[in-house]
Amino acid sequence: MADSRQRICNNGGAITMNCKKYIPLGLFWLSVLPGISQTEKALYKDSTQPVEARVQDLLKRMTLEEKFWQMFMIPGGLQEGKDKYKNGIFGFQVNTEAQAGGAAAQLMMYGSSGSAVQMAKEINDMQRFFTTETRLGIPIIPFDEALHGLVRAQATAYPQAIGLAATWDTALMHQVANAIALESKSRGIRQILTPVVNIAADVRWGRTEETYGEDPFLTSEMGVAFVSAFEKLGIVSTPKHFIANVGDGGRDSYPIHYNERLLNEIYFPPFRACFERGGSRSVMTAYNSVDGSPATANNHLLNTILKHDWNFKGFVISDASAVGGANVLHYTATGYDDATASAVNNGLDVIFQTSYQHYPLFKAAFDKGYIRASAIDSAVARVLRVKFELGLFENPYIHAEDANRYVNNAQHRSIARQASKESIVLLKNDRQVLPFSKKLTSLAVIGEDAMAARLGGYSGPGEQTVNIVTGIKRKVPGMEVTYAPGPGRFDNNYVVVPADCFFYKENGQTKKGLQACYYDNVTATGTPKVSRVDETVNFQWTLFAPDRSLHYDFFSAEWNGFIQSPVSGTVQLGIQGNDGYRLYINDVLLIDTWDKSSFDTLLKPVVLVKDKAYKIKLVYHEPNGSARLKLVWDAGVKHNNHQLIQQAVAAVQKAGAAVVVVGIEEGEFRDRAKLSLPGQQEALIQAIAATGKPFAVVIVGGSAVTMNSWIHQTPAILDVWYPGDEGGNAIADVLFGDYNPAGRLPVTFPVFEGQLPLVYNHKPTGRGDDYDNLTGQPLFPFGHGLSYTRFTYSDLRFDKSEIKASDSVNVFFTIKNTGDMAGDEVVQLYIHDEIASIVRPVKELKGFQRILLQPGEQKEVHFTITPEMLTMYNADMQQVIEPGAFRVMIGGSSKTIQLRDLIQVK
Repeated sequence: MADSRQRICNNGGAITMNCKKYIPLGLFWLSVLPGISQTEKALYKDSTQPVEARVQDLLKRMTLEEKFWQMFMIPGGLQEGKDKYKNGIFGFQVNTEAQAGGAAAQLMMYGSSGSAVQMAKEINDMQRFFTTETRLGIPIIPFDEALHGLVRAQATAYPQAIGLAATWDTALMHQVANAIALESKSRGIRQILTPVVNIAADVRWGRTEETYGEDPFLTSEMGVAFVSAFEKLGIVSTPKHFIANVGDGGRDSYPIHYNERLLNEIYFPPFRACFERGGSRSVMTAYNSVDGSPATANNHLLNTILKHDWNFKGFVISDASAVGGANVLHYTATGYDDATASAVNNGLDVIFQTSYQHYPLFKAAFDKGYIRASAIDSAVARVLRVKFELGLFENPYIHAEDANRYVNNAQHRSIARQASKESIVLLKNDRQVLPFSKKLTSLAVIGEDAMAARLGGYSGPGEQTVNIVTGIKRKVPGMEVTYAPGPGRFDNNYVVVPADCFFYKENGQTKKGLQACYYDNVTATGTPKVSRVDETVNFQWTLFAPDRSLHYDFFSAEWNGFIQSPVSGTVQLGIQGNDGYRLYINDVLLIDTWDKSSFDTLLKPVVLVKDKAYKIKLVYHEPNGSARLKLVWDAGVKHNNHQLIQQAVAAVQKAGAAVVVVGIEEGEFRDRAKLSLPGQQEALIQAIAATGKPFAVVIVGGSAVTMNSWIHQTPAILDVWYPGDEGGNAIADVLFGDYNPAGRLPVTFPVFEGQLPLVYNHKPTGRGDDYDNLTGQPLFPFGHGLSYTRFTYSDLRFDKSEIKASDSVNVFFTIKNTGDMAGDEVVQLYIHDEIASIVRPVKELKGFQRILLQPGEQKEVHFTITPEMLTMYNADMQQVIEPGAFRVMIGGSSKTIQLRDLIQVK
């Protein structure tokens, strides 16, 4: 008998199961599609018909199997066999030859060496198969990542998203997006899983680099500028991750519990702006839960807010593998079929997985009738509607050779260089150390990031990427430029003990590895549940157990064998990981941290003789989950950080000035508990400062950095984010004064991590916002950025000082460049409701303009303050404009307000 939840009914001698009608025919059943004659003309193929009529016609012709595949998207292609896709599919993130394998390494396969033309031809071949060789001829939507450039070989890499936000230039953002869209469409890409419009309210979050910062207004304006360029060119944009992807502690995908007011005031606006003003036709859900329900299966978010209240007509996709996450992570489903049903019934339209092989896990819910037919039809209709709107049924192909037009395209490289220049933020410039004179005879450039040319998360390999050293040498070809790597971003004081240092004996034979026994208890006693050989001890069982037969949060393990050192002498040997272990050498207990409490690295000195075998035993237990365990040592590790710092210092001492390039480590699922520079980079800065030579620190990274140990010894600091292919040239332009920096911070930099979360637009406190040992003030505020010139503000006036709630008012003021160098000033408009029925933020960004002024030049600038800028949610969560005074503030950052006055609303 079928599952009790399967939809089965008697229908006059026929049986209806899961929306199919089966008519008895002798000993066989003939499958008939409901509601349509098999000889009826295919209206959906008639391009003159309205889109909605075509959608409904095609929907009636589809089997349940075909509907499922229109709700399933994966990385892949036809390499797995055309027969697997005879019922169609939503679309592919195309795997070229260079990318194939392992579900494209869980989507982190960016940097394909496949050419642009090769990819375009492959997509054409796919479209040809789906439109001509499947029963209904439904084309696919080829999709890809394009956060700050298409993540493919031969595609231009622009500054990382946070860097683009730091330009505070929506016109430039639109140019960048248009260039990326052209490169994407020329290869056949018709959907991008971009942009990230989550609010980065906690800079510990490793994905801050992917966002447009902490402010909903700036994020909204940048998001609209970005997505509108794609949508105008017929590429579906996908703002993500609906609705917030970071929770307490700045931790990725942590559960959130925001109330409706916070969601409406801060987190909803960027998404809604992308849908309503930018035209985005898709949205991606987040991994985390929202108020107790997984975001991927959240009826309130997806059905009530998004589809009903906002009237969103596009389709909702899950983040990769997030549908099953309701089963694996949130424990709100009994299995994958239950998780699938919950997601689709609660508003998800498309299941995004990382492999074709996963489809049975999710299709089961369709076959068993767990999902409402109306929910399936609604989801499929949303997908088909967009496919018709894109014109894919009539024009599924591209001219493959056109993709070559955008490979190393001169215009796109020019845009990339301009974006990189505009993104650079001058954080500090004491005694006008910058710009450097081109008459310098020698310059020392220090730091691995000066050579690495890192592009940031969700990047392709870049196209002829220019590093900082190369950019400087091109800028001043007659100058002697000396490079020294310094100690880098990693300490490298120890490494995982390699596999070739272990062996065990069995039946008189010596074999590589360690004998491992895994137990379904936490005492490592009794009969092992699993026995195997592990090459080394280097494990992270964050979400899974060592074996399917074990519970991930209740097991123990024991490793036995012999260890050999490649060197003689005292070796630091130990464990990095969660405690709950005992380590023995030659049956002597070396380390005992059996009680569970924390994660740490614990090393002990052991005298070892090269190539001599020592008996080793490691026992571990995990009663809680999130197991991490590495057996580490420093045998053969060169402790040369001090030497590398001294080499850098020597290079600086011989030069006229220095550029010290430092960087941070971050990214998806790489949140930062500490915001200081990693490795020995801070010691490097201090040592170079002690030389007395003029120098500037250049920070490469996508988030905030604390600087307590070195900021006061450093005269000049530039934040260049991840600057893209033209980054080296752009940074050289700024360092030597050919471009005057005017980037502004889209996030607040704290003094210490203990201040976090720290944002400029917080609400007033009930008493104070300081600490006993620190104030509540930031290191650098939101909107901060210096210039090589100076600007003055004056003559603030309104065209009317009293308005009705339905009126707009113009505010005018004058800005003048009083320095001797041309430059941009980013003027920022903030508003505060003086007295309101509900607590309002101390200030809110409501406008900004980037203005170029020549030395001595002045301009009258104006903003129009619209009713929308004065709107708030009252106690009943209704949008209102309350009468009273509104403070208008204008300046160069959220802290440096130059002009202020009040307007009255009657």
